[in-house]
Amino acid sequence: MENRQYTGCTVNGKSITVSYKVHKVIENPKEEYQVIPNTQETIIDENVWLRVQELRKNKRRPTKTNRKSLFSGLVFCADYKSKLHFCAAKSLKRNQEFFRCANYKDGRGSCTIHFIRDVVLETIVKEAVAGLADFVRCYESVFLYMQKQKCGEFQKKRRQELKLSIESSRKRIANLDKLFSRIYEDNMIGKLSDERYARMAAEYEAEQKELLEKVKEEEKQLSEMEQKSVDMRLLLQGLQEFTDMKELTPTIVNKLIPRIEVHNPEKKYTHILVKVDIYFTAVGLVSLPGEQETRKITEQIRSTPQPFKQLTA
Repeated sequence: MENRQYTGCTVNGKSITVSYKVHKVIENPKEEYQVIPNTQETIIDENVWLRVQELRKNKRRPTKTNRKSLFSGLVFCADYKSKLHFCAAKSLKRNQEFFRCANYKDGRGSCTIHFIRDVVLETIVKEAVAGLADFVRCYESVFLYMQKQKCGEFQKKRRQELKLSIESSRKRIANLDKLFSRIYEDNMIGKLSDERYARMAAEYEAEQKELLEKVKEEEKQLSEMEQKSVDMRLLLQGLQEFTDMKELTPTIVNKLIPRIEVHNPEKKYTHILVKVDIYFTAVGLVSLPGEQETRKITEQIRSTPQPFKQLTA
């Protein structure tokens, strides 16, 4: 029997009709949708779907010459966090194309130039990816152990706090609905004055609105934390593809790197130095350990295999 994966979702409650007589359709807000997971057979890989949604948030527009960089849409100013625009023209050769801060505006903007040539950035990124790919190929267990140690306990505690807070807020929201119904009935039968009812109703409504916003934000944070395990698989997959190909491609770059930050150039003697921060999927900035530290971590893994299994699960 064919083993199929059902990870797609069915969404109900997108809209309602006024009544069975009046067929006017009213769209419901997204927070009222009923999402039923694992009901549809997958068409594309989950990792690919999630990455595409992320890329759609930062659409990459080609230049007037129809030339694009591997890193278009991913490069940002380290100081003002604004995007660096990819600049290409018919008068520029391939090795002259460059990125420049959107806030520079020929010296009239709020930021300094934050300039880097595309070929230089490609060399820097390729060296960083190659170094990480080689390390993971040789010491994948050490790399996973480091990342889990780095944020595993904190994320576990934070995830539990978020779940408890969301559950508590939802209970309070339900209780407020009951309280609102109760004071409405008391007002209708004369047990509660109109003035007091209006004041209490306004207080309950304000509290409920605040709680709904809180739940929405905390659910977003929880979803982002649970996304990390998917992102880690995406990172390892991209590193394996680079190891096999030894070349950067748009697909590999999109899997590995969500953000690159370029610092202001610094002149040292006769050279211009530019610091570049490369943020990798799931792990952010990476600092690889030396040989001695790698051996130490390897021994820790061997001496405590059970905790390590839990860390890499």
